Amino acid sequence: MAGQRSATIERVVLEDGDMSASLLSYGAITQGWWLGQTPLILGYETPQDYLTDPYYLGAIVGRLANRVSGAQFDLLGETIRVTANEGKNALHGGRDGLSHQYWSVEKTALNQAVLSITSPDGEGGFPAEVQFVIKVELAYPCLIYTITAHPDRPTPISIAQHNYYSLGCPQGILDCRLKLHAKTLLELNANAIPTGRIPKADAESLDFTRGRVIGQEAGFLDHYFVFEDGRDVTMPVAEVETPSGLKMKVYSDQPGAQVYTAAHLSDPFRPGAALCIEPAGYTDAVNNPAFPSVICTPEKPYRQKLTLEIFED
Repeated sequence: MAGQRSATIERVVLEDGDMSASLLSYGAITQGWWLGQTPLILGYETPQDYLTDPYYLGAIVGRLANRVSGAQFDLLGETIRVTANEGKNALHGGRDGLSHQYWSVEKTALNQAVLSITSPDGEGGFPAEVQFVIKVELAYPCLIYTITAHPDRPTPISIAQHNYYSLGCPQGILDCRLKLHAKTLLELNANAIPTGRIPKADAESLDFTRGRVIGQEAGFLDHYFVFEDGRDVTMPVAEVETPSGLKMKVYSDQPGAQVYTAAHLSDPFRPGAALCIEPAGYTDAVNNPAFPSVICTPEKPYRQKLTLEIFED
């Protein structure tokens, strides 16, 4: 139920081959993902710790992922004001976003689960009642998220899955090699809000089209990279390789992704301990008419598929 608050967080574990994953009803969080005994994402051992987590570890974020400038936008001639939770801006749906809600969770098979929630009209300031459903499937060597949302009237929706990929790297991920199928990115102002310009990635620091070590020159990342137009969606949008040879490929049908190297993590984690790759609609698309629209309707509901594939040398 939308807005439900409960002392109990349900947990289910999925298994397939040498891979397992745990999901929580709070925030539709992926608490853990393992290849054998190797942890592939960061997570808290105790589910209750997620109630005070400020980093969105493993959560489903939205209704609008990333930032909304001034916590407002115009829709069908009306100014919509949503809850600000990062200064004057709204981040990841505000304080009442999907990451802070209790979802229904049902394990439908040894390797599958379905999470669902109905977000009421006006929750967090957003218009429309929306039914969200997430199917999570562990199909070795892949973890697959299929996300759908059905609103009862026009409203913006852009969801991101917010795993922190550690890929078994005890020293962090800055020594990992990252390749992105993205030649451009969103230019940001001082408040991390897009200016509306989409320049080419700087070859000196932000060009990952050929693959490069994350911490080499680029340092910490927190940028929205735009995937190439007309790309083959059966090909990966991102590839990560660890010094040990473990590899992850990311497949997505979204137009781009926020790539974040966890500069703001603190105890019990540390900065640079993991990498977030968050496919979603363009940041602040509701305030930039030139960006691809994120408005969904009963006739045009929301759908996203995210596939994560693990390889070992």
